[in-house]
Amino acid sequence: MYTWKGVADWILQNIDNVTDKKLQKLMYFAYAWYLVFFNESANEIENRLFDEHFEAWVHGPVLPALYQDVKEFHSDDIPKNYFEKYRERFSTDTLNLFEQIKKVYGAYNGNQLESIVHQEDPWIHARKGCSSYEICKNIITDGEIFSYYIKRIVDES
Repeated sequence: MYTWKGVADWILQNIDNVTDKKLQKLMYFAYAWYLVFFNESANEIENRLFDEHFEAWVHGPVLPALYQDVKEFHSDDIPKNYFEKYRERFSTDTLNLFEQIKKVYGAYNGNQLESIVHQEDPWIHARKGCSSYEICKNIITDGEIFSYYIKRIVDES
């Protein structure tokens, strides 16, 4: 298991034009796909990218601790070296996953990534009972994330 700050550092070092919103969503996609590729089932989640959980905020999945760290940047790009003191060594498989995240999602801006997650079940289900602009701190569960993304793989094969 890694730290969220180490993952954030990799994203900032390897993807351009990363704002707070874009970083949150890229972290979420990295976390989600890590669950899928490094676990067997939704009922037996043993491998997580990092310890923290995402909450279903208005603008999509958010790691509250990350939000506190980068909220000062608002819609400005976060400096590439912002988390460099937390740099980690990732396994080859994890780096391959990160490269795929970069390839699939890296060119989108924060608003586009928000639009994507707003159409996905894990965020939608976690916000059940909350209005569109209501503060919501419901956790997006690992089981829900795994079940949704594994289905995307099965549906594409």
